[in-house]
Amino acid sequence: MTRRNTIVLLTALVALASFAAAVLLYQHHDRQKAAEQAAASFNVMVREHSPVVGPANASVTIVEFFDPACEACRAFHPYVKHILAAYPKEARLVIRYVPFHREPSVAGVQVLEAARQQNLFEPVMDALMESQPVWASHNNPATERIWGFASAAGLDLEKAAAYLKTGAVNKVLEQDMADLQAVGVRATPTFFVNGKPLPEPDPRRLLKMVEGEVERSRRTR
Repeated sequence: MTRRNTIVLLTALVALASFAAAVLLYQHHDRQKAAEQAAASFNVMVREHSPVVGPANASVTIVEFFDPACEACRAFHPYVKHILAAYPKEARLVIRYVPFHREPSVAGVQVLEAARQQNLFEPVMDALMESQPVWASHNNPATERIWGFASAAGLDLEKAAAYLKTGAVNKVLEQDMADLQAVGVRATPTFFVNGKPLPEPDPRRLLKMVEGEVERSRRTR
């Protein structure tokens, strides 16, 4: 390799390293900005209309910005259930809807809200997550089949249809989308534990954050 080629190669490597460092710095800044925005908007994370799993007086609140048609949300689902089961009196989950996948997402929210009115939120949620690859397939969604899976989990379809006609679900979605913008959420699932953002999509990190908040709460009792 000639001296000139060596210089060119070294220059290219330095430029590449500088670019990589700039990308990492930007990503860190972007995450930090989102975290600051979320902390400033904590008062809009939990609304009276939001589905809640767990005790109302729990010391630890997990807020999940959730899309029923999101594959990553489905992957997180059993881990979130495990965390709630590990701390049944100290942790609660608040769901905020994010219909990023449009029609399948909206259908999922409609089913879940109808199920909540019938006190069937958790079993229907489990059914939707299990069957998600069918009704919310990104390649060939069969959205109409979602109601069959919900019915098999116990949902009364006639009552559900009557509830949807009230327009209540549309109002929930409008508020959640407004809060989504206020908090600065850009992807699903996005988690906050007592207002602190989960820095990376790792269920083990989520568990550690909940454990830390539980221990902190126990020490202050």
